[in-house]
Amino acid sequence: MTAIFHPPTIINRYLQDKLPDDSLGQSIPFFPTTPSSIDELTTQYPDGLFAVYDRMFKLRRDAFPHFKYEQLLFYFYKFGTIPKLIETMQHIQHLLDRGDESGEEVNAWLRDQISGTVEVNNIVTGEAEEFHKVTFSGQDFLIPRFHYFRIFQLEESRDIIDFGTARTYAGNKVIIDYCWHESSPI
Repeated sequence: MTAIFHPPTIINRYLQDKLPDDSLGQSIPFFPTTPSSIDELTTQYPDGLFAVYDRMFKLRRDAFPHFKYEQLLFYFYKFGTIPKLIETMQHIQHLLDRGDESGEEVNAWLRDQISGTVEVNNIVTGEAEEFHKVTFSGQDFLIPRFHYFRIFQLEESRDIIDFGTARTYAGNKVIIDYCWHESSPI
């Protein structure tokens, strides 16, 4: 796959790097929303916390077309005790709910992750341009520039979810709102 701008991957990796590991010493796994069984995921991660996310584009309300406004909707799930879920939500709030300061911190972390450069054809001009890239799980991603982050917790938060079994899971729904633009070619 060609290197692309995909802020959700960057944000997920940032959170995985900054959040404390689960009780098994593993970073929190993030999964895109796909037709899958949450019950199966809880079987794969019986003692851990995991998240399912969905990317949502927002309406651009100004004339400047280069700023992209998006949101990530996260569903965090935890089997058993809830304190780890509450702790994780607090960490995410500290990391990503400080507006432009959070944006600058993610940008600084991202600069430390640069794995090289990649040449990409400009979709408008057709000319080749060279961009900095990061590589996660063997896939190259172009580096965006984040402007701000905000967090919203949905009122249905901390639902107790029952999948038709004797097991119940704590769930938390969070929206991460952010603004970014495509970084300039080198």
